[in-house]
Amino acid sequence: MTSIVIPAHNEGRVIGRLLDALLADSPSSGTDIVVVCNGCTDDTARVAASRGDRVRVVEIPTPSKHTALRVGDEHARGFPRLYVDADVVVGAADVRALTGALAADPALLAAAPGRDIPPTGCAWPVRAYYRVWQRLPAVREGLFGRGVIAVTEEGHKRIAALPPLMADDLAASLAFGPGERRVVEAARVVVRPPRTWSDLIRRKVRAATSSAEFERFQAGREDGPGAAPSARTGTSDLRALLRADPELLPAVVVFAAAAVAARRGARWAIRDQDFSTWLRDESSRQ
Repeated sequence: MTSIVIPAHNEGRVIGRLLDALLADSPSSGTDIVVVCNGCTDDTARVAASRGDRVRVVEIPTPSKHTALRVGDEHARGFPRLYVDADVVVGAADVRALTGALAADPALLAAAPGRDIPPTGCAWPVRAYYRVWQRLPAVREGLFGRGVIAVTEEGHKRIAALPPLMADDLAASLAFGPGERRVVEAARVVVRPPRTWSDLIRRKVRAATSSAEFERFQAGREDGPGAAPSARTGTSDLRALLRADPELLPAVVVFAAAAVAARRGARWAIRDQDFSTWLRDESSRQ
């Protein structure tokens, strides 16, 4: 049986659309869905429970995604297992495409869907930023930034061994080699971007902070600093995009400005080793 674990902290506004998509066109015996409401002060649990017996709701008092994922593992019934963020939308057919890919290739331990980022309602700098971001090699090939990752039982053992990290999806992606992970473009997930520049910067500050934490984790590994690959964007990546499409220049300037603002915003958190403050973007949850 395929299990889906959904950690949810105050996601009452959006979790219904995800659950409706997962339950549509899905046999009642086919998918085990566990929603772990962690530290919620809104109606997330009620909204999830209203979808019927096919959705099991677990409530814990601690507002922690890592804890919610581990609690979800305790209640999940089978493999392949999907971990899905509550604010994305992925459907039952997409789940089947992911699990089918894992079943078809014994070497494959983890998979994620192709990413759709609808620009409607977003300020033009946000649209410009994502024009560049979606073209970056690490973003195209990595499993992170999608809000969905599917793993086999063997793949689950690998990510379960990871410590609590803010960049949990990045760590999960880089836990697998290129031959062990795959982006399955036949499966799709809708990831709603921030609508305003300030919300984008909040999200990118969080990303910069979490990347710094992840790099410290890498440096402390027993197999030595730099043993694991990185997903950082370099100037060479941006130059390659411009060579391929010179018309991207204005968008690249916006992207670079966002990167600089994010590094500045993350500086104090990194200095103080504050890797727990979650700068949440609310505009994408409207």
